[in-house]
Amino acid sequence: MEENKSDISLEQIREMDLVNYLSNLGHEPSRVRNNDFWYLSPLRQESEPSFKVNRRINRWYDHSLGIGGNLIDFAIRYQGCSISEFLEAFRNSPALNLPSRKAYPSSSHQPESRLHVLEHFSLRSDLLIRYIQDRRVSLPMADRYCREVVYEIGGNSYTGIGFANDSGGFEIRSPHYKLGNSPKDITSLDHGNREILVFEGFMDFLTFRTIHPDLDESKVDFLVLNSVSFFERARRKMEIHEKISLYLDRDRTGIELTRLALSLDSAYCDKSELYKNHKDLNEWSMNLGMPTNGCPALRLSK
Repeated sequence: MEENKSDISLEQIREMDLVNYLSNLGHEPSRVRNNDFWYLSPLRQESEPSFKVNRRINRWYDHSLGIGGNLIDFAIRYQGCSISEFLEAFRNSPALNLPSRKAYPSSSHQPESRLHVLEHFSLRSDLLIRYIQDRRVSLPMADRYCREVVYEIGGNSYTGIGFANDSGGFEIRSPHYKLGNSPKDITSLDHGNREILVFEGFMDFLTFRTIHPDLDESKVDFLVLNSVSFFERARRKMEIHEKISLYLDRDRTGIELTRLALSLDSAYCDKSELYKNHKDLNEWSMNLGMPTNGCPALRLSK
């Protein structure tokens, strides 16, 4: 029996099997090694496969482009569409029925190269401190909300800046990598206030707090999506507030998600006009070169 997809959420789509999705699009792997499925990149022309899907974690990475993500990240890039357009097309496609990745147990032939967090502590690495400074984020703010994370992948250890989510996982950033460990989730700082400020990624949140160092956190709530695919999951936390101020990215995905939110509830407010000529709030701050002084354009509601 065909599954009713009219009410399927972005979060449910994100958990669907990427290998099966690519097959529906006509892309089959050139080789398979345990849980790693290697493809000629669907995103560009190439003669040697450099596009990998790890079926165990259900994530893709294009090694030549240096980008990756989940099924939704791939779909909107591949189709050249917005999140709302993709969601509508997915719901209305009678031929596209993808099983959850849970239907595909991981291979046990070799140990899986998963990301394991070994330890975390206050920021101390010179490399990571320089990275924070390059992003025009104040070190006190970074140290207040983040941890230096030591993690292991495939027997090799690395360090990064870790931002904890509500389920105990970390979003991890370094000068060269953008990744995270399970469980994935939103990050919320909720004190029961009338307004909540919503950011797509934690660098934008840290930027806002850098610009407002003296802000009393008891007066406003914060939420970091950590992934646009968590928007539906976050709605319950957001929509209990009288005002929902959105500081989402100014790329096509962020703009379309903002439009979708504005159509759902009058409590949503778009605050991205401030940095309309930049990708996000952090890039705007970096270009202004003003990481620590207050900005009148970012005053909060009374």
